[in-house]
Formats: sequence, structure tokens, C-alpha cells
Amino acid sequence: MTAETPSGVIAAILAGERRALARAMSAVENETEAGRALLHQLHSHLGRAHVLGVTGPPGAGKSTLVNALIGEWLARGGRVGVVAVDPSSPFSGGAILGDRIRMGDHQADERVFIRSLASRGHGGGLSRTAARVIDLLDAAGYEHIIVETVGAGQSEVEVAEVADTRIVVCPPGLGDEVQAIKAGILEIADILVVNKADLPLADRAERELLGMLSLRHYETWTPQVMRTVATRGEGVKELADMIERHAKACASSRLSHLGRIRRLVAASAADWVKRRIESLATADFEQLCAAVQRGELDYASADLRAVELALNAGKRD
Repeated sequence: MTAETPSGVIAAILAGERRALARAMSAVENETEAGRALLHQLHSHLGRAHVLGVTGPPGAGKSTLVNALIGEWLARGGRVGVVAVDPSSPFSGGAILGDRIRMGDHQADERVFIRSLASRGHGGGLSRTAARVIDLLDAAGYEHIIVETVGAGQSEVEVAEVADTRIVVCPPGLGDEVQAIKAGILEIADILVVNKADLPLADRAERELLGMLSLRHYETWTPQVMRTVATRGEGVKELADMIERHAKACASSRLSHLGRIRRLVAASAADWVKRRIESLATADFEQLCAAVQRGELDYASADLRAVELALNAGKRD
């Protein structure tokens, strides 16, 4: 990145140039000064993409489902960015990056950018820099951004902070395990997907999930249960339609604005600032969301205001 002027790098990223974007991601993932400077300069261009979080237990078929969704969105004329997080080796610190293998059908397409990240021991199902890589794809004009977590258990719910729509993929045979994990990862879902629905226990998995949903009350959106066979593309078109339905249903809601602001904060602020923002008075966020809804603030400006409120709250303490 040193061979180019900062303005040239910014222009290249905004134009979606793949080489510049890849180099910027490396700088951001390594948490360099150049990476932080880039994110600062790109801040006003953020908040346009729809971010889809895909999580679920190991072996649920998340990568295969993401590969099928990429193909569906390409067929509809979209551009797709993917952030795939793989677990790191406890010995070498590296990752196998098997997600890239399963998404190999689309890697050569100029409308697709796939970035694999090693979790590097970070908890929550993502990597430490995942939200910042999402921001780079957002700035580069990818309207669909998919974030696939590592194989997740009950407490790996960090994807809820960065995604506008959250999919939890549930394999058949989950059975009584639904009871064990429903207090965690299942509760963040906007859409529950029973993948590998051609297997015998798929009907039971669907009934378990529908039963869980019937016990709760929802305001803006009631989570939906869908069935797919990602290896054959079955149910993928319907799933893409449901994702669009969720995006439209929540687009004008306060919760959508709040989620988008929190996603930007997750990328731009230090951990202690994020904790401070979680404790801000509800009225503060209500005002920010209302200002975004009226068109008085863009998401990036609302993000900066949220951080400012958190810093001021810290000074008062």
C-alpha cells in the first residue's frame, strides 16, 4: 500500500478494485496504522450494504448453503462479498480455510469477493477484525455481504452485532439439543434453516424449531423456519426471497437503524467504548435512530455520535 497515495487507495477501494481491496483487508486484519487510517477515511461511505450473518453448529452445511446463496444472488444481478471465519490451529495459529474450497464455484467471478479469516482464538464465532473487513466490502459497493461464523455453540452470538439478517443453520438430528442451545444462538435468528432437509430427521428438527418459536412473542419480525438441501440448490431461491422480505420488513424500523449503528460501532470503537455504548440510556439511541430515519444523519455520522456519547459518559463517571 505504500506505493500508492492514500487518495489513490481510497478511490481504488470505492471503485471496487480487487487488488486494492485485498491489500486493504490485509492491513486491517493485521491492525496496522495504515489500516486504521483507511477505515477512518472510508467511514462516510459505510452503512449501505445488507449484511447477512450465517451461523450454526459444525457440520450443519453453512458453507455449502452460502455457496448456493451466492449463486442465487448472482443470478439476480447482485454483487456479493463474503467473510468466512475459520477456526485457528491451537499449535500453528493458522487455519485450513476450508470454507474457500466449498465456495470455489464462484471465486473467479468478478462480482464476488471472498475473504477467509482465521479466528485467532477470538471467541464469539467471529475474528477480532471481522467487522472491519465487512466495512471494507461495504465501502467497495458490495450490496450483499455474507458473514459465515466458525461452527458455533450456545454462546457464540457475536454475529448478531454485525448482521442485519441472522440465519441459524440447524442440521437434522438436533433433537433434544434444541432445548440445550435455545437460550443462546437460536434466539438471535431471524431465519432458522433446516439444511440437509432430505435426511430422515428433518421433519423432527422443523417441528422442534416451530415449537420453540411458538413459546415467544415477537414485535417487528417473527422468525421463520425454512428447509433447504444446499447441495442440490433446493429451497435456496425461497430462502433468498425470505432474506429480502426480512430486509424490507425491518428497513424502516428503529431496530434496523439501531443494529446498523451498532455494527459500525463494533468496527470503529475500542472494546471499552462498545461496552460503554451498551450501557447508554435508551433515549440516546432512540434519538440517533430517529435522526437517521428522518434523513438528518447518515449511519456513519450516527456511529460517530454514539461513540461521542460513550466517551462523554465515561468522563462523567
